[in-house]
Amino acid sequence: YLPISYLPTYSTSLSPKALGLPGPGKGLLKMMTFDLKAEQKFSPQKHVEKILSVESGGDVTVACWEPGQVSPNHRHPQATEIYFCLEGGGHMIVNEKEIAIDPGQFILHPPGEIHKYVNGDQRTVLFRIRYGQDFASEHIDTT
Repeated sequence: YLPISYLPTYSTSLSPKALGLPGPGKGLLKMMTFDLKAEQKFSPQKHVEKILSVESGGDVTVACWEPGQVSPNHRHPQATEIYFCLEGGGHMIVNEKEIAIDPGQFILHPPGEIHKYVNGDQRTVLFRIRYGQDFASEHIDTT
């Protein structure tokens, strides 16, 4: 194990002081908790991504999918995207391969990875974490 002094430090583009937060060793930050059942919102028109909080250069989101809904084929050139499947499921298409997504599975898309989610035959709830320079997505035409 490495001594604490050798572990990497986490930085953001803004200092804790600029964000109105205490600096290292100057107080405790407030923990955030979320009731993902209460935060769920579904729509028959398209999946719903509800950002719950923005923190330390990233955000946390609950993503709700009705049966059969599909995301466009896309990528996030400057952001990592992490999903945890809470309930439901479907499959992710990455590099033309279908990967089954079931409750309890964790998915990590590094920056620039092209992916598409196809929901299964029941409602699905995914918990998402994104972080990086820019969360913007680029839609990729595969036709």
